[in-house]
Amino acid sequence: MKNPILLIKTILINAVIFLFPLFFLTATQEFFVTNKLYFLAFGALALLLISTIEFIVTKKIVWEKNPLDNILVLFPITVALSVVIASPNKVQAILNQNFGLLAIFSLTILAYYILRAKNTLMTINIMQVASLIVSFITIIFFFDPFKNTNLPTNLAFLKNPGFNTFGGQLDLIIFLGFFAVFNLSRFFFDKNKKSTNHLMLNVIYSVFNLVALVLSIYYFIKHGPFYLTPYNISWFSAVEILKNPVSALFGTGIDNFASVFSRMKDLAYNQTNVWTISSFIISRSTLLHIMTEAGLFGIAAFVILVLELIRRALNKKTDHNQSCLVKNPLCLNVIYIILIVLFFPPSLVTFFLFFVLLALVASENKTDVKDYGFDVSNLLPIYIGMITISFIFIGISCYFLSRVYLAEYYFKKSLDGYINNSAKEVYDNQRVAITYNPYLEKYRLNFAQTNIMIANNLASKPQDKITDQDKQNIAQAIQAAIAEGKAVVTLNPQKANSWANLAEIYRNLLYVAQGADAWTVSSYQRAITLDPQNPTYRLNLGGVYYSLRNFDEAIRFFETAAALKPDWSNAHYNLAWAAFQKGNYQNAVAEMQSTLSLINIKDNRADYEKAQKDLEEFKKKLPQESLETSPSAEQQPNQLSLPNPPAATLEPKIKLPKEASPEAR
Repeated sequence: MKNPILLIKTILINAVIFLFPLFFLTATQEFFVTNKLYFLAFGALALLLISTIEFIVTKKIVWEKNPLDNILVLFPITVALSVVIASPNKVQAILNQNFGLLAIFSLTILAYYILRAKNTLMTINIMQVASLIVSFITIIFFFDPFKNTNLPTNLAFLKNPGFNTFGGQLDLIIFLGFFAVFNLSRFFFDKNKKSTNHLMLNVIYSVFNLVALVLSIYYFIKHGPFYLTPYNISWFSAVEILKNPVSALFGTGIDNFASVFSRMKDLAYNQTNVWTISSFIISRSTLLHIMTEAGLFGIAAFVILVLELIRRALNKKTDHNQSCLVKNPLCLNVIYIILIVLFFPPSLVTFFLFFVLLALVASENKTDVKDYGFDVSNLLPIYIGMITISFIFIGISCYFLSRVYLAEYYFKKSLDGYINNSAKEVYDNQRVAITYNPYLEKYRLNFAQTNIMIANNLASKPQDKITDQDKQNIAQAIQAAIAEGKAVVTLNPQKANSWANLAEIYRNLLYVAQGADAWTVSSYQRAITLDPQNPTYRLNLGGVYYSLRNFDEAIRFFETAAALKPDWSNAHYNLAWAAFQKGNYQNAVAEMQSTLSLINIKDNRADYEKAQKDLEEFKKKLPQESLETSPSAEQQPNQLSLPNPPAATLEPKIKLPKEASPEAR
């Protein structure tokens, strides 16, 4: 080939497109999407590196100007602005797998190079082969081939009949649906390629895609439910950003949908089957998600991309008397991907299909493309400067990506420590993961829980067996747990879950550390402020007051929890016991009767019998004439539990510094 660098570019582009749907590794906690993201990012950097080497060799700036370039670059710019201006946790926003700057930036680079590929037909054929392999894997694993096979622990995931190379069934269905439409369009409407071999290949592709798609949908329905964000709250969350000028323009920030969702929930949400999910992290619709997190700038840039995709699909230069599908078999895929972004949540797979489709459709019309060239061989400062800037950018990016991927690797090793029953392996690897990437909230939260576990294990020893060294270790573990919990809050103080997690850390220390009671209450109150319709936070705060024997406050919060979700048996059960402890026996009996009416006796007989037994004890405190018959059980299953104090106690309690309080910075 005359240009070996062009050949390398072509091979790399097609390798990325071919391997993306198939690529996964077991080196991280999440095998699939995480590794696809970093594979895509390193692939994009490799393309930039090859272009830099080409510039070094030729000493020429060669620019193939495509009308789509300015439109294509607009969207990642708006995402970057949202990260810089609005996102509380900017690093996590960059690394977000569903809609993060790293994903959008990498896909933009990939689309840029596809636009300049000399043979997009090869790319299309490679995509078809990849979809065939994905379909084949899906069909095989649907029938659980390793069901009766003893596999090593690191390969146990292969025994899942729903195994696929995307991890999630919804991503798999979207991908298979895209190529089912793609192959059927080529079979029926591509009039220029009607050779026998072409027809047979399309038949094979179509049959395997359709069979795999049907099996995936069947598995998805059978093994549900798969919870998605309600449409109405997704819409309200998108509209909510318009109330503030900054959020209207730049959104609430990438990776920050959960904070808006918590504020926009209404009482009706507590009556749905997803009410136990305190907050969703992505919207139901990709378009609504973009608007919520990236604002009007972001949604405008994306809509411009969509409109350009439609325009390019309709304006292919052929006979104007032909239908759109005959002129361009990709028309159906354009309709398909638009429906996906309208009605399904954002994901790396969805954005991958969108950007690749956009580039393929745009690359079919080369009439508006112009080539520019500029020789810098005699301009040494510019030549060296451009090379230096390019290598610095690629080097820093590779360093950053390597660190965050190593953090994922060590976090996975820490989880393996739980399987191996090795506390040291858990602790050491979590600490290393945080060293490599201190900005990921899940690392800090897990490390906090690990330190709480260590403190509780030491404090659970008999009092006469606890040494001064043990007390010192307990204090250190407690302070480390609090520091990590506060770090999560600091990374994004807008998330109610972060404050609730900090409250749980303090709650575990109620009988171990001085001041833990006030700090627990303060943290729960912050969580309630950010998520006012959440009955769980009210119940938990009521449980704290119950443990502290402040029954008036406990009753107040249990009553609010029951008001927010009237059919929650556990709220009424806790309220009944709080009323009983307060000496209000009439209310205690009434609430326990409400509890019984809400328990499904068929599914939770033990809970029903427990509540019934408690009711009989409560009735003994009433005058004989006020006794009533318990109502029958009809409604939903719920586990009953009273607020439990922490397992470990310590006397005297450990005195923690003021820095451990939630308000301290």
